[in-house]
Amino acid sequence: MQMERSFVMVKPDGVQRGLVNEVIGRLERKGLKLVALKLMRISPELAERHYEAHRGKPFFPGLVDFITSGPVVAMVWEGKKAVGIVRSLMGATDPSVAAPGTIRGDLASDIGNNVVHGSDSPESAEREIGLFFAPEEVLSYELSNNPWVYGG
Repeated sequence: MQMERSFVMVKPDGVQRGLVNEVIGRLERKGLKLVALKLMRISPELAERHYEAHRGKPFFPGLVDFITSGPVVAMVWEGKKAVGIVRSLMGATDPSVAAPGTIRGDLASDIGNNVVHGSDSPESAEREIGLFFAPEEVLSYELSNNPWVYGG
C-alpha cells in the first residue's frame, strides 16, 4: 500500500485559541498517522523559505509577520492520499466559503487567521517537511488499526 506524507501546521491563531487538539483529533479520526510533531517559533528566515512561492506579492510581508507572531505546531501526517485528505479536512483557504464540517469552516473566520496550513501537493509536502524536520525526526512505524482504516 503506497503511503504519502503531508506537512500540516497549526498556525499561531490556532495555537493561541487552543485548537491544536481539535486539529490533531480530526486528522487522527480520519485515519491518518502522526509521524512527526513539534511546538516551535518560526524564524523570519524559515518563514520566508516556507512562503517562497509568494515572495514579491503584496501580502508576502504580512504572511511572514503573522506566521512568526507566536508558536506554531508543525506536524507530518502519513496515509493513503494524505495530501488530498488533509486539504479536504482543512476546507477552503477562505473560511467564509469553507464547507461546514471542515477545520476552517468550523473554526476560522478570517482568510489570514485560518487556523491551519497543509501542503498543496506531494512535492510541496516533501519540500515543507524538509524545511521543518530533520530526516531522523520523522518516524516510521505501523499502526495496529491500518486494516480497519484501509481494509485487508
